[in-house]
Amino acid sequence: MPLNSTFAELANDPGERSDILIVDDMPEKLLVFETVLEELGQNIVSVRSGSAALREILRREFAVILLDVNMPDIDGFETASLIRRYKRSAHTPIIFITSYADDVQTVRGYELGAVDYILSPVVPEVLRSKVKVFVELHLMQRRLRAQADERVALATAEAARAAAEDATQRSSFLSHASSVLGGSLDLEVGARQFIDLVVPRLADRATLVLPDDRDEHTRVFRGEGQPLVVTACDTAALAADEHDAMARAMAERRIVQVARESARPGGWGPPAAALPLMIGQRVLGALWIDPVRQAASALHWGTLEDLVERAAIAFENARLYRSLQVEIEDRRAAEAKLQEASQRKDEFLAMLSHELRNPLAPIRNALEVIRRVAPPDPKLSWATDVTGRQVNHLTRLVEELLDVARISQGKISLRTELLDLRTVIAMALETARPALEARAHRVSHHVPDGAVWLRGDPARLAQVVSNLLHNAAKYTENGGEVGLSLEVADGLAVITVTDTGVGIDPELLPNIFDLFEQGKRSLDRSQGGLGVGLTLVQRLVHLHKGEVTVASGGVGHGSQFRVLLPCLSEVPNSPVHPEPPAALRPVTGCRVLVVDDNRDAASTTAMCLEIAGHEVKTAFDGLQALASAPVYAPEVVVLDIGLPGMNGYELATRLRQLPETAGALMIAVTGYGQEVERQRAFDAGFDAHLIKPAEPVKLTELIARWRDAPHDTAHRARPFTA
Repeated sequence: MPLNSTFAELANDPGERSDILIVDDMPEKLLVFETVLEELGQNIVSVRSGSAALREILRREFAVILLDVNMPDIDGFETASLIRRYKRSAHTPIIFITSYADDVQTVRGYELGAVDYILSPVVPEVLRSKVKVFVELHLMQRRLRAQADERVALATAEAARAAAEDATQRSSFLSHASSVLGGSLDLEVGARQFIDLVVPRLADRATLVLPDDRDEHTRVFRGEGQPLVVTACDTAALAADEHDAMARAMAERRIVQVARESARPGGWGPPAAALPLMIGQRVLGALWIDPVRQAASALHWGTLEDLVERAAIAFENARLYRSLQVEIEDRRAAEAKLQEASQRKDEFLAMLSHELRNPLAPIRNALEVIRRVAPPDPKLSWATDVTGRQVNHLTRLVEELLDVARISQGKISLRTELLDLRTVIAMALETARPALEARAHRVSHHVPDGAVWLRGDPARLAQVVSNLLHNAAKYTENGGEVGLSLEVADGLAVITVTDTGVGIDPELLPNIFDLFEQGKRSLDRSQGGLGVGLTLVQRLVHLHKGEVTVASGGVGHGSQFRVLLPCLSEVPNSPVHPEPPAALRPVTGCRVLVVDDNRDAASTTAMCLEIAGHEVKTAFDGLQALASAPVYAPEVVVLDIGLPGMNGYELATRLRQLPETAGALMIAVTGYGQEVERQRAFDAGFDAHLIKPAEPVKLTELIARWRDAPHDTAHRARPFTA
């Protein structure tokens, strides 16, 4: 492009104009210069002294400076010298204007950086032409600088874009890595996924080493090839430099690089490296990569470091999860052992209770025989009374053990009915009265005037209150006070049993309802018992959807037990008193067959029935009973369930099929008293179900009721459930 056309384009662009500085102390000369240069279309700045020129130079950049040599204040040479000291104007073209110029002045001017001399008066065309050259040069330099700046800015933007793309790719890769590594809590799966992230993106080959402190087994995973193959191996498979580098990386907690020679002689290729996997300052393992791709890139090393950091977190989570799983499995195994031990304990208690019933039955029967046939004698009466009380006590302990075992095994079921809780209180007082009177306790009780209705098992609720009264009697000194009260509050029936006894140690109080818990005992074991009574109370109350609490002021300050049961209402009416049991009537003339494999139990039962006036025959197994029944034709059969060989259920069914015993009174005697056992006995053909040790009085009373009640062989009613 021609220079003139270029200058014209630049001159016509207001944004591309240059500044021209004219320095002269004479106004008329300034006017001449401005008129001559006006045609150039540039910005002309005129000043009349050197100091004014220096001020303008500080403000802007000039394309050319026209400087008069002869000025009164600071001459042109001194002004030029000062202009050259500023960085902005160090290379600005200076044209000296003078009316006289010798060689000395000319040399001095050029030494100060002058580009030309113009003699005054100036020739307009010459001045305009020379100034135009410098203006064009300045405009071209400005454009070149602008283009250079644009190229620099473009390169910078391109570099920033490339860096942003790298950062985006790096961020995307690390995000993907976090997602992959966090997707599994299995250590081996996570290790394989980690190597899949490294190869081939970051290296051609990778080896992951994960020492395990728990089982002292180091896991090694190696991946290479396309497609990628990841294998598990042993530390013996590691190369020497690989092993040493990873050992150093874990010991020194830093990246260890290993130089690799290239295929070219004397050259070096990308290095291999070992990176430690760390959580804080704890080392989990190490990663070996060979070779490291883009080893000269700091961004690449940063990506590797971030990746192994995420992998370390994932492996730590997997380790914690595995430890948690092991802990859960250990806990489950321990719980299973505890559950098995608890089940064996419950089974043992049930078996023990059942087996203890067998010797109790003949003891009670023998005691009843002694009472009936022995001659009157004070010492003999005392002995039988003592024996009777101890048999009753032992029977109570056996019943408590069996009840606890049944509840623990979930085999107990409540026979609920609508009942007045005051009747239950009366039954419990009657049951516990001998224990209270034996130690001369002063008993006070209070019940509402109106009925307190709720749904529950009367026998079990009476057992709850009776156990609490027995507990108060046992732990209260002779002549102490025992209180029993019933009240209704906020829809709850509240039964309270208090005593002035030995109290409860604060350490024992939280565990008072635990099985076999009795606190500290003295060697004399004066209170006795097995520590199951309160456990039974709590479990029976819970079965009734209630709650039992205990409070005590400490040792020597008595105790208070409160039973809270959801009740229906309190109805005012006259108090209801339970009717006394009917008087026993002697029964004679019945033929009774007693079947029991325990010969003592069979013999003593037979003797008690004979004393009551019955004709009795005994058999000791099912086959003997089946052989005797057609000949003897018993009216009553007292049959033990737990017979060897043919059990009592099968024997009862077969006896019902014989004409001689089809209509007989069939009484089951067993150590199992659950509802399911009762129902099974009735389904087998029994009319009555008694729990060992069966009291002889109850047995004779049952036979008497049967004899007096109308009954039909084809439609037998079974009201005889003792």
